[in-house]
Amino acid sequence: MRLKDKVAIITGGAQGIGFSIAALMAKEGAKIVISDVQEESVKKAAESLSKDFNVETLPLKGDVTQGADCDTMVKNTLDKFGRIDILVNNAGITKDNLVMRMSDDEWDKVIAVNLKGSFLCTRSVIRPMMKQRSGRIINICSIVGLMGNAGQANYSASKGGLIAMTKTCAREFASRNILVNAIAPGFIKTKMTEALSDEQKQKLASLIPLERLGEAEDVAKAALFLASEDSSYITGQVISVNGGMYM
Repeated sequence: MRLKDKVAIITGGAQGIGFSIAALMAKEGAKIVISDVQEESVKKAAESLSKDFNVETLPLKGDVTQGADCDTMVKNTLDKFGRIDILVNNAGITKDNLVMRMSDDEWDKVIAVNLKGSFLCTRSVIRPMMKQRSGRIINICSIVGLMGNAGQANYSASKGGLIAMTKTCAREFASRNILVNAIAPGFIKTKMTEALSDEQKQKLASLIPLERLGEAEDVAKAALFLASEDSSYITGQVISVNGGMYM
């Protein structure tokens, strides 16, 4: 098992890409901490992982935009497991609109969750990781943080900022053997894309050289690679998982 006895925190891990990452890491032997704002979803996700993969889990309700919640998440993880090896900053939201119509609230909330939330979680975990002299931080960004997208000024700014933060943190933490990388997914099959019509899905697929939408597990496999010893000489990088849509 590639992550046997490692302790991994996944924010926004109760569903979608976050849950797929948690499941694959659990399959590889990691102890899993799932943090999300929805308490019941967190509990169900943790129970499912414990049952399916026979690993220890810790469900935590928390808001990544609140520094106190992030500190509590880290404290509870250390109290239960004694260490933190992996942080996956996956929690994120969208509130799409054209710039001329975007409200202050739509801008502020997306930046708060996607960018500030990742900063606060990183700040909370970095001291115990530095004491261990080891750790992996994986930031889930987006293709639109690299190429932009009409109607997503807030989302693309948050993800572009997260890419820049990834590179800065990689430089700051490298001397303590803490690797920081990002994953930039393209169009991935989620509940949101499943709501699209077949015609809309075909139009999306036509923009992708591989001619299909990605699966959540495609992103999870990249996260597993970055969390494992296979990536021990990689830091400050962005791995694009987009089927060739943006090169």
